[in-house]
Amino acid sequence: MDIDALLDTFCDSLWLEDGLARSTLEGYRSDLLKFADWLEAQQHKALLDTTHGDIQAYLSFLVQQQVRASSSGRNLSSLKRLFRYLLRENQIAVDPTLQIAMPKLPRNLPKTLTEHDVERLLNAPDVQSSLGLRDRTMLEVLYATGLRVSELVNLSTRQVSIAQGVVQVMGKGNKERLVPLGEEALDWLKRYAEQGRGVLLAGRISDALFVTARGEAMTRQMFWYLIKKHARHGGITQTLSPHTLRHAFATHLLNHGADLRVVQLLLGHTDIATTQIYTHVARERLKKLHQTHHPRG
Repeated sequence: MDIDALLDTFCDSLWLEDGLARSTLEGYRSDLLKFADWLEAQQHKALLDTTHGDIQAYLSFLVQQQVRASSSGRNLSSLKRLFRYLLRENQIAVDPTLQIAMPKLPRNLPKTLTEHDVERLLNAPDVQSSLGLRDRTMLEVLYATGLRVSELVNLSTRQVSIAQGVVQVMGKGNKERLVPLGEEALDWLKRYAEQGRGVLLAGRISDALFVTARGEAMTRQMFWYLIKKHARHGGITQTLSPHTLRHAFATHLLNHGADLRVVQLLLGHTDIATTQIYTHVARERLKKLHQTHHPRG
């Protein structure tokens, strides 16, 4: 089997097992093709002949190329996944990635906003216009639920129950979760449904909850542009990321005493270790409060 056919079969299995997004599968393929090219050029071997020493030599090569630890870790993760698959399919006898540890990565704290900054961002859209009403509603829902931006823009009208006050989200790996909306977000959703969405659709039919002036579904890139625009109008100078409101959602919940497991469920994290990073953010805020207000701070 040539390398392209092998990787096609591998990526198909990943998609069937985990429902991974196309971009994730393309990332696996890219990492593995780079390794296969290096292996052939430097070690004169085919992928199925990879040894433990080859993996170590490749990781050393990445270090020499000054590849970031996060990228090296991603490459090793791709290799581990591939060789576990090949072992399971009886295409190799030994997994060459065994006993090779993932590189330790520095844990960068997610950038978030203060509650005051969130208020300024939410108040930035002009809600007298249909577009502004849509933007305010999207920001309110994003902050109220902690959805990923991709999850927000892909919402259909069927996924939101105003009567029950919940949104049904299809997250990574096609994992479904129910997230409460809260009274404020619900009020804006009702207002958008009554005064904004129909005006934007102008008689056109769409299943998308949030639509553009052309009556089409909102895209992730377009909404990211809108977030930055409203942040400027709200006087927020901090650099934002598409997940800023998601980070704020989690951090503010923990600041107000929410249980970590509950936050994990709401965010749709499979591993609670992913959620625990927000406890560090909350802890940093407590340190600053202590330094500001304590007489010996």
